[in-house]
Amino acid sequence: MDSSHMTSLPEDITDDQPPQPASVFASVPQRPPTKSSSEKYAPLDWSVYFDKEDDVAIPESNDVFHVYMAGTEGPVVFCLHGGGYSGLSFAVSTGIIKEKARVVAMDLRGHGQSVTDNDFDLSVETMCNDVLAVIKELYGDSPPAIILVGHSMGGSIAVHIAARKSLSTLAGLIVVDVVEGTAMASLIHMQQILSNRMQHFSSIEKAIEWSVRAGTLRNIDSARVSVPTTIKYDDSKKCYVYRTELEKTEQYWKGWYEGLSDKFLSSPVPKLLLLAGTDRLDRSLTIGQMQGKFQMIVVRHTGHAIQEDVPDEFATLVVNFIARNQIGPNGVVIPGLPKPAFSKP
Repeated sequence: MDSSHMTSLPEDITDDQPPQPASVFASVPQRPPTKSSSEKYAPLDWSVYFDKEDDVAIPESNDVFHVYMAGTEGPVVFCLHGGGYSGLSFAVSTGIIKEKARVVAMDLRGHGQSVTDNDFDLSVETMCNDVLAVIKELYGDSPPAIILVGHSMGGSIAVHIAARKSLSTLAGLIVVDVVEGTAMASLIHMQQILSNRMQHFSSIEKAIEWSVRAGTLRNIDSARVSVPTTIKYDDSKKCYVYRTELEKTEQYWKGWYEGLSDKFLSSPVPKLLLLAGTDRLDRSLTIGQMQGKFQMIVVRHTGHAIQEDVPDEFATLVVNFIARNQIGPNGVVIPGLPKPAFSKP
């Protein structure tokens, strides 16, 4: 027994004299000291989950895209975040996925640490070209098998890339909580939603705390690693503001989601749709799901950012998808696509 847990007797009590009763509060367990907000919401470094980071320069342009990478074997799970997020949105789940596959999480144009000539050109065409250019620079003309995983806006990019059929080693498509019908309907309120959120933060810790308390993210650890790259310090305002000014990109929003369901259904690779609620399904996807054209899983007790709110469950779903479809480092045979050779966008 650990002697530190034993109570010593007072010096005036002898062996033949029974000890006095202890205080009635002696058996009440003591609460651990409460962490201050600055400790509870302190930033976590990306290296806790990813193995390395890199900047990918695109030839014949001034565009440089920041990527986080992990894992050494298996197919590549290429992660595309939602609008206003960053590649670190997939950080906590990467800690599990990298045991079975390689992970690449990219900061899209106008987000995170990526730098481009036009951070406000968030057209789906431009962002698709960005992703394909990064894959080209990372893997040359013979990329490994790639599973595209996209959340929200990133999900629409993943679907459009799959629809192009220009990435011949594409072996799977996972779309996270984005459906054409509900996404198009929500665009009406998007500007109001953006204007109603907290706009200024006195510290990074306050930004992390707000994201959790407001319910934007429900997992503190994920917020601690992902939120810092979604804000930047504004010298003129003497506070932190959002890195991505989504309200200035409204002209592109409709293009992200228009025709998305049909493009998703027509993609020839194995498909998984993860939703936070069944109310998000539109007519096309409801019919397609009934016909067995894709796998759908409703992830309970989560918000819009499923990969952040329940990272362990999300990672397990991704790993199971890879195993069920027998996707190895060289992929699977996909009807209708040429033999592995990278096609320029």
